[in-house]
Amino acid sequence: MNYREAMEYIEELRPLGSVMGLETMRQLCARLDDPQEKLRFVHIAGTNGKGSTLAYISTVMQTAGYRVGRYLSPTVRDYRERFQIDGRAITQSGLCRYLEPVKEAAEAMAAEGLSHPTLFEVETAVAFLWFLDKACDLVVLETGLGGAQDATNVVSNTLAAVFSSISMDHMEILGETLEEIALVKAGIVKNKCYVISLRQTPEVMNVLRQSALLKKGKFLTADVTRAKQIRYGVTKQSFSYDRYKNLEISMAGQFQIENATLAVETVMALTRCGFTVSEEKLRQGLLTTKWPGRFDVIAKRPLVIADGAHNEDAAKKLAESIRFYFTNRKIIYIIGMLRDKEYDKVIRHTFDLASHIVTVTPPIRERALSALELAQTAREYHSAVTAADSVQEAVEIAYLLAGKDKDAVIVAFGSLSYLGELMDTVEHRDTIRRDAHGRSDKD
Repeated sequence: MNYREAMEYIEELRPLGSVMGLETMRQLCARLDDPQEKLRFVHIAGTNGKGSTLAYISTVMQTAGYRVGRYLSPTVRDYRERFQIDGRAITQSGLCRYLEPVKEAAEAMAAEGLSHPTLFEVETAVAFLWFLDKACDLVVLETGLGGAQDATNVVSNTLAAVFSSISMDHMEILGETLEEIALVKAGIVKNKCYVISLRQTPEVMNVLRQSALLKKGKFLTADVTRAKQIRYGVTKQSFSYDRYKNLEISMAGQFQIENATLAVETVMALTRCGFTVSEEKLRQGLLTTKWPGRFDVIAKRPLVIADGAHNEDAAKKLAESIRFYFTNRKIIYIIGMLRDKEYDKVIRHTFDLASHIVTVTPPIRERALSALELAQTAREYHSAVTAADSVQEAVEIAYLLAGKDKDAVIVAFGSLSYLGELMDTVEHRDTIRRDAHGRSDKD
């Protein structure tokens, strides 16, 4: 199998969609000699913040000297980003090597009349095989959807079940109330593991505590109110948390303080599981953590922010950060959304901060909301809305609107699926400007 054949096979699997349940995943892993049983995991569930929390934890543990696997979705720039060891994506040849036995097992299942594994199930199995073959000391695993019936939940050697912010999303699958959604996500809690959560709403906290109690796990809370001496910034932020004074992070957004405290609590729990992490390595890991597409500064003249806010809770947090960091500045939006997301609510919570809204169509054809349809919704809230024919055109329009206003800010958000192309487009402009003026927009 070469890389072209591998990507063709992956595209063939996309129409299978998402199927909740573990029976097919268990059968697939069994045919591969259950690689997940020989690995140790930090398993992360939540509605928003999973990726950033994963990045903090895995970077700190890698900095402490451990070989750390990361499995995440969706990706921003390259398909292979979902499989990482020590922050480096799997190679093209590596993907082919580990996809081959998974493909054979999946096709054998289908030939026997069993359900063919979905793309996510195949990807998860590939990740397990790669992480085991490369002798990862720890795997930081992000759920795809929910928790209990998510393909990643075939793991049993979970050291820490970690919960980022839980809010309303995928209600048609996970439940109509926060309590129902939390119960599904709490399915990742395993026997005697640490259960670590941000401070959440009372009904969510009750569900998580009860899940820990039933599994004889130790429940810990990352409470951002215990974070003191907070200094916010677009390029660097700092805070003190319990015995750790003046911890620094490079990721922007007020909500990143919460995610960082969750990571600190998780790392502290891992030290009780036998991992050694010095304060120096904790500090270094937090500071060097990067995560594309999460209130990510991708250019500075004008300031361009890329953020994957695609549901109501994330939109509220994005709006809070825009108000906090960019008071009285000209704000231009670029928005691209998927049809199955709460795009009306996303616009409702953010529209009043924008001087102009530019809409784009994401590249996921079967789920994309067209730029025209999104613009129609946006015009119910805002008078200055433009539907762009492409991401490149949206960037050009936004830069023209920003003009020479040194305080202008372009905020691109919504589906992560289009942000990679947007970042490439902005960086291309940055290169042209550097060549023309002898300096970079990021300097």
